Amino acid sequence: MGRTYANPPIVEVVCEFRLSQETLWDLALPGLIYEKLRDQFPHREQRLLQEFGIEQSSEGIRQEIRTSERILFFTDDRRMFVQVGPRLIAVNCLKPYPTWAHFKPIIVRTWQHVIDTVAVRGIDRIGLRYINQIELAHVQANLADLFQFYPYLGPHLPRQMSSFLIGSEFVFHEQRDRCRVQLMSLEIDSPVIATVLLDIDYFLARSNGVAVDRALDWVETAHSEVEAIFEGCITDQLRALFGEGKA
Repeated sequence: MGRTYANPPIVEVVCEFRLSQETLWDLALPGLIYEKLRDQFPHREQRLLQEFGIEQSSEGIRQEIRTSERILFFTDDRRMFVQVGPRLIAVNCLKPYPTWAHFKPIIVRTWQHVIDTVAVRGIDRIGLRYINQIELAHVQANLADLFQFYPYLGPHLPRQMSSFLIGSEFVFHEQRDRCRVQLMSLEIDSPVIATVLLDIDYFLARSNGVAVDRALDWVETAHSEVEAIFEGCITDQLRALFGEGKA
């Protein structure tokens, strides 16, 4: 059981499943999934989304912009929604985050309806991503007092930063999984860093590294790892700011 906070910094959580290319997909499937979820996600919208990707080939590394069509199912308050695209299903939750005990059953229910509707033949990727927005405008402290993961400045560099972006990718479970952790400021060309984002993206790095019937076990493991990474990134001073133990 992880720590609880009265004012958690989470602004969005996403659990995403990307199905293997061997999984057959047709245009009727999103509608069939919607019919099973519409009691909880009654509002349906269709959107075109752009995705930025990097591919490595014999000719080198190149960036690609892909356009994909997705159907979104929203709750009445629009704080939670399901995305369905070709071989893709994602469950998004916006703040205020309702705790894992409330969010996980929605993931479980959505995934169960997917595998009841689609003959899933493999999973290319699963991801669990937590985006935290931390307000520092009224905190009189250095980054080193607040974070265990932050940009290190050597003794001959200026002390004052107007912006920053750092990131690392960690390996888990014999390289089956990875977690990309990024800390960045939101202000640009400002003398004061008042808001930072801590983005923790844990994902299955090995295609078909998890059997279809163990996907939800993977999600639970991912959540435990994300919690540990979050706690490893912050200090007790930030925990006090979030109201530890007062939820």
